[in-house]
Amino acid sequence: MLIRNKKPFTVGVVFAISFLAVLVLIFSPVFNGKNGLVFSDDMFNKLSKGSSYFIPKVAKSVEGFAGKPLSVTIKLEKAEEAENTAKLFTTAGASVEVKDAQLLRIEGDLGAVLQSALADSDSMFKNDGKAVSERYGYDEKHVMKNWWTALSGIDKALKKDKLVAEAKAVSDVIKKGVEPGYNFYKIDANKVADHAGMMSGLLIFYVAYTMWWGYAIFYIFDGIGLSMKKAKVKKEA
Repeated sequence: MLIRNKKPFTVGVVFAISFLAVLVLIFSPVFNGKNGLVFSDDMFNKLSKGSSYFIPKVAKSVEGFAGKPLSVTIKLEKAEEAENTAKLFTTAGASVEVKDAQLLRIEGDLGAVLQSALADSDSMFKNDGKAVSERYGYDEKHVMKNWWTALSGIDKALKKDKLVAEAKAVSDVIKKGVEPGYNFYKIDANKVADHAGMMSGLLIFYVAYTMWWGYAIFYIFDGIGLSMKKAKVKKEA
């Protein structure tokens, strides 16, 4: 390889070597026993959880559905989940009839069902999975998966019957209760304000590190005589 401009080439090589050295450090378990990617991912998950607690607000909004009759039939993807899914609704005071192994006919109080789902979601969000598993007699994450599947089926059935308000309430419980409860289970919640310095540092480092590699390539290419220049405009004779 012919080096035409030694100075920029040397700068580019130094940038590239230092970039790779930092990359090795990032993938080393030097951040409380974790590598940099896992550490930053855990931190952002904790901060995300700290700003995602909407369960009390949703619980307040579904109070208006107390006593509202629920009568739907949902289809499960797996027939073996019928018994465990039925427990969710019978615990909430509803009656459940299993038809053709995969079909559940549910009748009960919509408000009571939604409040029960939110109670489980709240326990999961607060990392108290034991309370959920003891309530139904099986794994807490399995419980939340069944809630998600069943409520999604109810949401579709209500929309089909043009019960817009009821469907929106179910959708809110899924998105702001069941999903955060499941996704953030066993993650400690942190406030962004308490880690503003670290957040800013990580974002600044990300931008600077990206530019770092870009400049390394730029200077190396300049050193071997490859560069981009604006084309000269040809003048007409």
